[in-house]
Amino acid sequence: METAFKLDLLHRPRRLRRTATRRAMVEETVLRPADFIAPLFVVEGKAPPDEIRSMPGVFRLGLPDLVKECRALFKLGVPAVALFPKLDPKLKDPEGTQALNEDTLVLRAVRAVKKAVPELVVITDVALDPYTSHGHDGVLTPAQDDVENDRTVGILARMAVLQAQAGVDFVAPSDMMDGRVGAVRRALDAAGYTNTGILAYSAKYNSAYYGPFRDAVGSAQAAGTRLLSKATYQMNPANRREAITEVLLDEAEGADIVMVKPAGMYLDIIRDVREATRRPVAAYQISGEYAQIHAAARLGWLDLARCRHESLLAIKRAGADLILTYFAKDMAAALR
Repeated sequence: METAFKLDLLHRPRRLRRTATRRAMVEETVLRPADFIAPLFVVEGKAPPDEIRSMPGVFRLGLPDLVKECRALFKLGVPAVALFPKLDPKLKDPEGTQALNEDTLVLRAVRAVKKAVPELVVITDVALDPYTSHGHDGVLTPAQDDVENDRTVGILARMAVLQAQAGVDFVAPSDMMDGRVGAVRRALDAAGYTNTGILAYSAKYNSAYYGPFRDAVGSAQAAGTRLLSKATYQMNPANRREAITEVLLDEAEGADIVMVKPAGMYLDIIRDVREATRRPVAAYQISGEYAQIHAAARLGWLDLARCRHESLLAIKRAGADLILTYFAKDMAAALR
């Protein structure tokens, strides 16, 4: 009988992987419900939740259902939500004037949520794409061929003050205009809202994966295409060093939290940003990332629960302290 082959090894890393208990003892990255921020879409009226076709399990919610969802999320341990309005197309115009309406949808949503769940952290988007008829994040130049940076920033600063007045905890400039974080910080401080934080979309790339989100807020419909290019203000996906420039500028201008968006295809950027700043780092697992996992799972090609967990684990392992994800509720329930 042939003798079993034996290696003379001092180190056998598999010893730490032999049982579930051992694996748990040496686990380096752990997901918690407190890691997640849930993006939520709000619409007018009291109609039943409207599922977004390209984002299974994600709904546009009227105010009563929005409040109900926020209560459920907070009960599961999710500490924060990010609100995005879908306006009636009739309210949109080239200047995005509804963004400065003191009773606009998202401001009423903030007031309703903070009244119902005051401990929940509420974040609001500071950009004009849900409000403009052309779908861009700011107002256009006279030639209609680009977004006008400085005039847009002036509108965004006023928009942020209105959101602070409504009771929001963090405003989140997502527009990628130059100088907008500093302008927003100065406007908030001048209006007395020194405790309102800024979560800056610092390294936001011109990604092809935003399509389902644009469906959700109606900016694709406004523009007439989900393929609207924002290349003159969102970052080039080919660039890595530029992300650090953007992050450090936002930090210097007063950002409390910096963000990388998208997350899953930009893990190297998350790691670079984590090493470059002492600020908390957020990452946004965007609509296209969510949609492709769901699509493959529905075809039976992937295990939804395992891929959901692994995708978020990778984002945290790369260095994100906070993760905006449409999986927030399901993940929080699974982890608890």
